Amino acid sequence: MGNVTTVNKFILLGFSNAPGFQLLFFVLFLSIYIATVLGNSIILVIINVDSALHTPMYFFLRNLSFLEICYTSVTIPKMLENILALDKSISLGACAAQMYFFLLFGATECCLLAFMAYDRYVAICNPLRYPIIMRKRVCIQLAAVSWVCGCLVAMGHTTFIFHLPFCDSNVINHFFCEIQPVLKLVCGNTYWNEIQIIGAAAFVILMPFMLILLSYFQIISTILRMQSAKSRQKAFSTCSSHLVVVSLFYGTAIFIYIRPKSSYSLNVDKLLSLFYSVITPILNPIIYSLRNKEVKGALRKTVLKLLPSKC
Repeated sequence: MGNVTTVNKFILLGFSNAPGFQLLFFVLFLSIYIATVLGNSIILVIINVDSALHTPMYFFLRNLSFLEICYTSVTIPKMLENILALDKSISLGACAAQMYFFLLFGATECCLLAFMAYDRYVAICNPLRYPIIMRKRVCIQLAAVSWVCGCLVAMGHTTFIFHLPFCDSNVINHFFCEIQPVLKLVCGNTYWNEIQIIGAAAFVILMPFMLILLSYFQIISTILRMQSAKSRQKAFSTCSSHLVVVSLFYGTAIFIYIRPKSSYSLNVDKLLSLFYSVITPILNPIIYSLRNKEVKGALRKTVLKLLPSKC
């Protein structure tokens, strides 16, 4: 164990181990960030403008798009700055804030995806009761629960970690202040912190994931009992987009957070974190727009409205 010291800043190594690719990384991640913000913003505008999309399904999709914009804005701008800057430091307060907001938006998204699965379950398995069960007030309450859970998880993790003493090293082998790399710099025994992280991850990742699996088990059973092939195809198409997002998001999150610190591999975890924090958010507008006839139709109507009458 190194000497305990007062740390007032950290050094984010990012991708400095590949100096010849820094410009390529900057252009690539900047393009991804612009596409993510632009794509999700278009979804927000379309859903707000088109009254036909003012349904529970698109209410949750609007929340998801907003989360994706916030989620990527927490990490990518600082990563882009560090790629070009010689000084790759981040203050202790800024590191704590970055971790807090990243966990806030990530945990909120975990819960929100589960509620989206519940919405699809009610729509397919109880279509006659759908307008009663998924009324506007219920949707707002479910979204509020997602944000409250995200806030509690983020506050708990950030408070526990940044009240611990750090050793003489302040170098974080990551591109943002992720839990595991920061926890590696803590002095002493972090066993209870690992238990707390795994317990919170099991609550906010595994429980929603199990609810999603249970919902889709019921959904698939109902779809297979449908007599019409066209009805089965329509039901599958409404769920497939959500399933793709869930698989990508939860797959990497479960691997990253639900395991002990001794099994961490920072280089591998860095690549996986890059996948679920940078790559997955850009897939949201692509999946929900290119695979959704209603969204494409609303986009077409919105563009036609904005075009001059002569055109």
